[in-house]
Amino acid sequence: MDIESASKLFSTLGAATRLAVFRLLVRQGSNGMVAGDIAKALDVAPALLSFHLKALAHAGLVRAEQEGRFQRYHADLPLMLDLVAFLTAECCADEEASDCRQRCADGMTP
Repeated sequence: MDIESASKLFSTLGAATRLAVFRLLVRQGSNGMVAGDIAKALDVAPALLSFHLKALAHAGLVRAEQEGRFQRYHADLPLMLDLVAFLTAECCADEEASDCRQRCADGMTP
């Protein structure tokens, strides 16, 4: 992942509602959720949710699949992991101390 791609993803996730939707879908894993259930879980109006889901889908962060008359949404977990890897790739890169690199690997702040 390059910095421009990461920047676009972060821009999309910069809206609180979008971030909440994405986190909810990440939590659901491969099960995903239909839009109505997302709206209820987050107390978001359906029209507003639709707007945010379209933005997330356009960025590639979520995908939708038709399920009868509903759309089931899923977070793109591999893309999320790529974004996390992009963020952590440089963790302690300029530090010579191995304890810093270990803290980064453990997910702790340096």
